[in-house]
Amino acid sequence: MAVWNSLLFPCLCAFGGCLGFCFLFNVHGPNMLLCALGGTLGWMAYLLCAPLVHSDIIQSFLAALVISVWSEVMARLRKCPVTTYLLLALFPLVPGGGIYYTMEHAMAGETQAFLDSLLHTLGLAGALAVGVLMVASVARLFTAWRQRRR
Repeated sequence: MAVWNSLLFPCLCAFGGCLGFCFLFNVHGPNMLLCALGGTLGWMAYLLCAPLVHSDIIQSFLAALVISVWSEVMARLRKCPVTTYLLLALFPLVPGGGIYYTMEHAMAGETQAFLDSLLHTLGLAGALAVGVLMVASVARLFTAWRQRRR
């Protein structure tokens, strides 16, 4: 039961959330399941890294790496844009709660809590961006190298 509560149920929720956004972004057929599976893999990577790194910013970075690799591979196999897979799979990792609490502290005039929350939320968002950027850069370099070899 502990594995269900700590790992499987959150991943199932991430799958459902990504599947719901597939309807919003008009993704059809097998791509829906693949996009939702990417979000599930990212959330699973996030949860599995927790005992190893003890930092949610590093967890977000590693999960973004997993999602980015998944998106690049699926985009090439399915001949679809990477953006579709990437955006939908990143939704479970977006620091929405951090953004909300940052604004709540700002509106309440709690300057120190606002700054702490702001920096942490920016760290999470930056980790996601850097993870995506690293994989996209490596994929682009590999593609250019492969084209020059021909």
